[in-house]
Amino acid sequence: MVVVSVPAEVTVILLDIEGTTTPIAFVKDILFPYIKENVKEYLQTHWEEEECQQDVSLLRKQAEEDAHLDGAVPIPVASGGDLQQTIQAVVDNVYWQMSHDRKTTALKQLQGHMWKAAFTAGRMKTEFFADVVPAVRRWREAGMKVYIYSSGSVEAQKLLFGHSTEGDILELIDGHFDTKIGHKVESASYRKIADSIGCSTNNILFLTDVTGEASAAEEADVHVAVVVRPGNAGLTDDEKTYYNLITSFSELYLPST
Repeated sequence: MVVVSVPAEVTVILLDIEGTTTPIAFVKDILFPYIKENVKEYLQTHWEEEECQQDVSLLRKQAEEDAHLDGAVPIPVASGGDLQQTIQAVVDNVYWQMSHDRKTTALKQLQGHMWKAAFTAGRMKTEFFADVVPAVRRWREAGMKVYIYSSGSVEAQKLLFGHSTEGDILELIDGHFDTKIGHKVESASYRKIADSIGCSTNNILFLTDVTGEASAAEEADVHVAVVVRPGNAGLTDDEKTYYNLITSFSELYLPST
């Protein structure tokens, strides 16, 4: 088994979600298809609610900003009997954004609210890789703090950890960051995270499956290990030799344990 020693100055483990703690297949085959299959019904059911109206106006604002983009879908303001037409425009806009893998706050917010309804109703549960929860428990026993940094909203992250096949494991997480703090491929984001936690960047070990994120974190003087999981994108030979690679969290060796 590969063993990667965690540097002695590390006091914080920062975790990505998709492809690191959770199989990409769960996200691709369950979470996102759920949105596509249910967005129209969700909008029709919740349309009159304030939260839904806020989501729609945020999507409309985003659509206005996207107006110059090829294939962008505008969202008209509902008037009179045009409600179904407006709902269909929102659905088409969501489809368009998802097909281009957009990570806009507007899209993430609606998705987060839809997942919240699904998780709370027990319609889905998060799957974690088998090594994740035992490792997080071990790290916390060793005095480490554990944070999440994902492009999914903080609200969505809390849902994932609060409704899993392992039960509610939110208590194991010290805090959550999403792209509101900055994008994951920008080194400034990792400095802001360190400031927010109240530690130095070199007190953090970041685990991710995306080398672009690993590189940005390293630029900020954060320690990095790249997680290789089934279904993740392949790495180049250079990336394989350059980065510390792990296939399981159990391969991380804490000097203090």
